[in-house]
Amino acid sequence: MNMEKIKMTTPLVEMDGDEMTRILWQIIKEELLLPFVDLKTEYYDLGLVKREETKDQITIDAANANKKYGVAVKCATITPNRQRVEEYNLSEMWKSPNGTIRAILDGTVFRAPILIDSIRPVVRNWKKPITIARHAYGDVYKCTEYRVPSEGKAELVFTDAEGNETFRKTVYDFECPGVLQGSYNKDSSIRSFAHSCFQYAIDTKQELWFSTKDTISKQYDQTFKLIFQEIYDECYKEKFEELGIRYFYTLIDDAVARVIRSEGGFIWACKNYDGDVMSDMVSTAFGSLAMMTSVLVSPDGNYEYEAAHGTVTQHYYRYLRGEETSTNPMATIFAWTGALRKRGELDNLPDLVSFADKLEAACIKTLDDGIMTKDLTGLVIPEEKANVKAVNSKEFIAAIRERLEASLA
Repeated sequence: MNMEKIKMTTPLVEMDGDEMTRILWQIIKEELLLPFVDLKTEYYDLGLVKREETKDQITIDAANANKKYGVAVKCATITPNRQRVEEYNLSEMWKSPNGTIRAILDGTVFRAPILIDSIRPVVRNWKKPITIARHAYGDVYKCTEYRVPSEGKAELVFTDAEGNETFRKTVYDFECPGVLQGSYNKDSSIRSFAHSCFQYAIDTKQELWFSTKDTISKQYDQTFKLIFQEIYDECYKEKFEELGIRYFYTLIDDAVARVIRSEGGFIWACKNYDGDVMSDMVSTAFGSLAMMTSVLVSPDGNYEYEAAHGTVTQHYYRYLRGEETSTNPMATIFAWTGALRKRGELDNLPDLVSFADKLEAACIKTLDDGIMTKDLTGLVIPEEKANVKAVNSKEFIAAIRERLEASLA
């Protein structure tokens, strides 16, 4: 197309990644972004090779750049296990880049599905996306565990900063071998979680539900409940009422029942483990993890957009063998559109916001026209299957570009 490119004023932080998603990342930029946008990014290569080369300093640098510029877009990255250490000849098993970035930004992860008419949720009354907000800190992910070998007494002890023992209580008198676990969280992290949830609810104009099990966990879970209510009453109640949206707390088991009976269209805030489990449940029930967006939001207003899925390793191995792949790029494209839209909103660039909207619409129209990657064809409702055409990744992106150009023209 012969058109003037859409201008940007402030860069996005661009975080490149690994394997098949890294290949798609470049195709998306070349076909769907660079022809239309005068793209300004500050680039960081978070591929595993570069993380090894820099001893993971590049991940820290990228997170700090996110704090500087406010908006980032991230490609999926490998979190190495033992097999990856050998495969990439790593000097150590580097931490998850997402975990490092979350810690530096003190952010909360919000995941929501991309919906199309021809793929209906397993829960038939779900009509709108359900966004899971996961408090990605503490709980069992940071706990201390011990395999109890024999009879003995387990105690919970707290010693204050002056060395005074201020609390001691028996957890259990073991009469046989067992297992012991000590979890923790902290008020500052819970407060950041609450602020991010309330701010994101206001930003997206959605209801916010929060659930724990404070009837059983009368200190740990109740602390979450009380902090959320305090922050809502002091900081957000008036704005929620002005927008006509609701915040409410309920027990986790009641929340599950309400979610299943609902039409969707709200944010469900969960503790770390609950959010881990429920986000997979919601993504599967809506159709595919490849159609799940993810945005990290910090309490001081920084955003990092990415796909919820991984690096699609098996497709990458096929790609290296020269075989055709049909990898779904939707969530990665929506990571870019989310970041461009937020950049446009913050910088008062309506053309950039409009471009992000039109690119998303072109993606949805491509799918509605029956052109899709192979992972989605099996999920299409029976009455639409005759209209479906499975294509490879490049053909799918080319079809999106065709519809995007028509929209921009």
